[in-house]
Amino acid sequence: MRKPLVEQAPIVARINVTPIIDVALVLVIILLITAPMIAVTDMQIQLPTAKTRSVESDARVNVTLGIDGAIAVDDKDVSRSQMFGMIARRIDTDGTGLLIVVRADEGVSYAAVQDLLKDARNAGALRMAIATRQPGEKR
Repeated sequence: MRKPLVEQAPIVARINVTPIIDVALVLVIILLITAPMIAVTDMQIQLPTAKTRSVESDARVNVTLGIDGAIAVDDKDVSRSQMFGMIARRIDTDGTGLLIVVRADEGVSYAAVQDLLKDARNAGALRMAIATRQPGEKR
């Protein structure tokens, strides 16, 4: 029996995981970008302008107050009494370190925002913040 002139390398049968890792990383990036947008209602509001802004906590509830008095908790439109119950349940679940972020239209009266903050405090919230936009940020 004759030997072949060129020796053949043994066939390596392995799965190339590089494309799988690339797709997984792209999906993680998309998730990181879209996750903060999911928890906020699509109610059209104009946030007031502020000069400073601190880093927001991961454990938070977004309460949105529209100019017409409509209220939304995260992405659900609710009444004021439902808002009270939802905040109380989230505080029971996540603890007192939960941050309540109030997003109110700049045309809403200060008294309405104050009433909303009082309701959140009565529901058990200890940490509250008011969302604003930076000067020059799009409306």
